[in-house]
Amino acid sequence: MKNKLLAVIFGATLVLGACGGGDKASDSGTDGSTAGVDADKVFQSSCATCHGGNLEGRGNAPALANIGSELSEDEIHDIIENGTSNGMPGGLIQGEELDAVAKWLSEKK
Repeated sequence: MKNKLLAVIFGATLVLGACGGGDKASDSGTDGSTAGVDADKVFQSSCATCHGGNLEGRGNAPALANIGSELSEDEIHDIIENGTSNGMPGGLIQGEELDAVAKWLSEKK
């Protein structure tokens, strides 16, 4: 019983420690950060499963490597926020993270 409790406490500590903050960018940078949000990291955790870690697309999810040459930042923002009838669910990213990812993707040309 003691070992299980220690394992749970240790696991919780690891999970909570991984959520800790790092350096926050104050403005948009080359790493895809906007207002303290790293858009690439948000994409990797929320979108890469379907769209691929290198924006290559997978299955029915389209490639996004050049999406900025096809859609404006506002159009990308709308798709992320509301989803599409083709299976893209809306609301996966919200707030500043949504704004940062839409801006970051719009720069992919």
